Amino acid sequence: MSKFALVIPPNHPHRHHHHRHHLFLLFLLISAINAAPSSATTTTNNDQKFKEAPQFYNAPNCPSINGTTNEMCSHEAVHVAMTLDAAYLRGSMAAIFSILQHSSCPQNILFHFVSTSTADHRHLLLTITHSFPSLKFQIYPYDSSVVSGLISTSIRSALDSPLNYARNYLADLLPHCIHHIVYLDSDLVLVDDIAKLAATPLDENTVLAAPEYCNANFTSYFTPTFWSNPTLSLTFAGRKPCYFNTGVMVIDLQKWREGDYTIKIIEWMELQKRKRIYELGSLPPFLLVFAGTIAPVDHRWNQHGLGGDNYRGLCRNLHPGRVSLLHWSGKGKPWVRLDANRPCPLDALWAPYDLLQTPFALES
Repeated sequence: MSKFALVIPPNHPHRHHHHRHHLFLLFLLISAINAAPSSATTTTNNDQKFKEAPQFYNAPNCPSINGTTNEMCSHEAVHVAMTLDAAYLRGSMAAIFSILQHSSCPQNILFHFVSTSTADHRHLLLTITHSFPSLKFQIYPYDSSVVSGLISTSIRSALDSPLNYARNYLADLLPHCIHHIVYLDSDLVLVDDIAKLAATPLDENTVLAAPEYCNANFTSYFTPTFWSNPTLSLTFAGRKPCYFNTGVMVIDLQKWREGDYTIKIIEWMELQKRKRIYELGSLPPFLLVFAGTIAPVDHRWNQHGLGGDNYRGLCRNLHPGRVSLLHWSGKGKPWVRLDANRPCPLDALWAPYDLLQTPFALES
């Protein structure tokens, strides 16, 4: 555990926090703007300044997690795991803000941040603490050297970052007292209560839950070398594999440990180094191990692909249906497009959660 790891206990009286429902995207945009963060700022290593977010409090019917010996191990809490790095810190701050704003029990959310062991953990800690003074969290150091030698080049260099593979090691990095975790990427915002996603049931034989997309061309995620090999092509025998996005997952860490799933993923990555069996970063090993065995989650919990494809990052529309989570997976990130004055229409739904303090913003 990092010497900079921190648990910050709540120090505010309980007060009812009204949960905002999301009948229409326009309402979400207006409500987020009305909850605009204050003008207090902090500075990052690259001279970014982040505002202090509003405080959010539990509703009266929220269970208490304060009586446990180790609060970060509470089974009454919602445990959220995310990665942290300088390049995506702005996205992470927006994601945290959105999670808290739309939660009925925001003080019962415990964050587990994974960052490379070479990152400036003290800087990350101070940045988060300033913007979210009451947030309960820990930062865990991740030795990226354990995976660096296993990474094969993919179609987009950003996908080759060792931190993209940290999700493979959550069961080892986080305390073993934590059994149930929601893993989230940094390029998303929630517009619904994360407790609903965390409550996804996992039966005794299921390790992972995520939205599945069975209309996607599953064979395209692997090379002809994979499908032409009689042994490899039998990997999915007896399964009905579908694509799922690894940026939003509910994981039973206890079952993961019992099944040695980190080892199973590593074995596929080792094979990839010898034979080119896929092209797309950290996703295919998850598909090889879990596709066809996961618990389904409603598609509203991952409206993904808003960053466009992995080549040009063109604008995309929402998938049909309800929306609980907006995910800018793909090349285009909303903060980059907004800064370049070339935003996509849906980037306006991310902007209200942006805690960046611009140099020209007027202080209130």
